[in-house]
Amino acid sequence: MKMMIFSCLLTMSVISVAQDAKKSSYMPKMMHGIGITFQEFDGLNSRIAGFPQYKELKEHMATLQLGWLKEHNRLISGFSFTAGTSRAGNRETKNSILRFYGFSADLGYNVLNSRRIMLYPLAGLGYEKYQAKFHKDNSSVDFNNVLQSTTEQSGIRPVDFKNSFLTYRLGAGFALKSARRPSHSIGLQAGYISSFKDHEWRSTEDQQLKDAPEDGLQRIFVTLTFLCQPKFMKH
Repeated sequence: MKMMIFSCLLTMSVISVAQDAKKSSYMPKMMHGIGITFQEFDGLNSRIAGFPQYKELKEHMATLQLGWLKEHNRLISGFSFTAGTSRAGNRETKNSILRFYGFSADLGYNVLNSRRIMLYPLAGLGYEKYQAKFHKDNSSVDFNNVLQSTTEQSGIRPVDFKNSFLTYRLGAGFALKSARRPSHSIGLQAGYISSFKDHEWRSTEDQQLKDAPEDGLQRIFVTLTFLCQPKFMKH
């Protein structure tokens, strides 16, 4: 009788552990990433080049990424939020700043039937919003004049433009699970992001401007990713 009870309890424990492991494998993993992206805004930069008091934008940005990634039956789905920034020139004098944030939803397929390694193409849709800010060299502007004159106050302010894009992206990813901590992985994602159409740059209040330059999004990205399953998702 004791043996039967012990056997039943052991069987129930094994089933419970197996169900937890199965459930854990279906849960999404949190994803953090750091990377670099390359994007040329030729329309805006060509217009800025005609005004020597302003610095043209850089063609690359550092990026941070936060999201989740899930694999089930080798089908991969994910969602990520990405932000990036770069500065060209001397921050104390003439310089330009480019910032963006965006999000994307992606689908992929793990082409390797491996428990430790994921290798997957991916495709997705997203949205990105950009801000370009241009600072003049104000080092020769007298401090007292700025205090006394509203014209001087307006003259030292940066010029600010905005743009936004609906995007699609194509790429590939790789992830390797830790042998000691299977719930943790390190990987790499790389690919190409493009807008569906070009858009004119707008004012900082998002108003249309006459004869504004147009640009489209065509950027390449490379991101080092870190995947982990939070403790509250393991049970």
